[in-house]
Amino acid sequence: MTLKSDMLQYERQYGSMGYCRICGVDEAGRGPLAGPVCAAAVILPEGTVIGGVNDSKKLTEKKREELFDVIRQTALAYSVAWASVEEIECMNILQATMLAMKRAIQGLSVTPDFVMVDGNKCPEIAIPHTAIVKGDALSESIAAASVLAKVSRDRLMLQQSEQYPEYQFEKHKGYGTKLHREMLQKYGPCAIHRMSFLTKILAEKAPDDRRTSQRIFGDNGEALAEEKLKQEGYSIIARNYRTAEGEIDLIAENESHIVFAEVKTRDISAKEPPSAAVDSRKRQKLLKTAEQYLKEYHQSLPSRMDIIEIVCDRSKNEVSYIRHLKGVFE
Repeated sequence: MTLKSDMLQYERQYGSMGYCRICGVDEAGRGPLAGPVCAAAVILPEGTVIGGVNDSKKLTEKKREELFDVIRQTALAYSVAWASVEEIECMNILQATMLAMKRAIQGLSVTPDFVMVDGNKCPEIAIPHTAIVKGDALSESIAAASVLAKVSRDRLMLQQSEQYPEYQFEKHKGYGTKLHREMLQKYGPCAIHRMSFLTKILAEKAPDDRRTSQRIFGDNGEALAEEKLKQEGYSIIARNYRTAEGEIDLIAENESHIVFAEVKTRDISAKEPPSAAVDSRKRQKLLKTAEQYLKEYHQSLPSRMDIIEIVCDRSKNEVSYIRHLKGVFE
């Protein structure tokens, strides 16, 4: 067992080499089936030992929460950063983790002289650095970063549990527990699931489960539509807003408009574009739902009804195109 007095061994080692601002970096969320990966970077004052700080996985949730504010108040600088589910799927979890770590380091208000990263690989940075296997149990700085990353991600997954209550993210934080796998079998994936992590789990479903297949297809479309809106400068303010009248997939805003977006996804073999599915009856339901949202939240910006249509080639698991149709109906 590593004694608490040993938690400064690496800080002392690199401090003796002339480095003053030594940064610890760690991540949380490489293994889960859902949600982004989070990284944190922490620079502690020289010689600082925070009672109770250790590898976050060895601490209770209550203890991590207690230490979260203590670490932030004590640190010379700290930063928390993320890599999204879309980035994980695009570049793989290792590269997404490196990206989140790099963002955390770049987000520090104080530039470090030296960076210590938990694990056996470091992100590509110009600052002198080293990787330390099991560093979260050997370095005070890395352990502090471990706590910040873990608490930050757990809090985010608690928020996601409100958005997707059927998956009970508040209990497993997206990890592949028995409960989570059961919920996946029952409901299929949602927009924040990492589809590349679910191959074996989804293969256990009956091959003719068309309803689940359609849900996967639709949820993936909503995730793509959300990413497109963000790229266009919109902030997402609500997802799957429901009333007795109906549901709106995404609600977003920029400086000039509140946008109510209906997301439609179809296979490339379909004869009509996805937007054709939004008929007059569907439009009336969307308008009534949007009116209810505006009454409930008293938005002052002008509003607009949009459709985001996505065409995919299911046989190749590829997106053919994404089109944002603005102001398609009043």
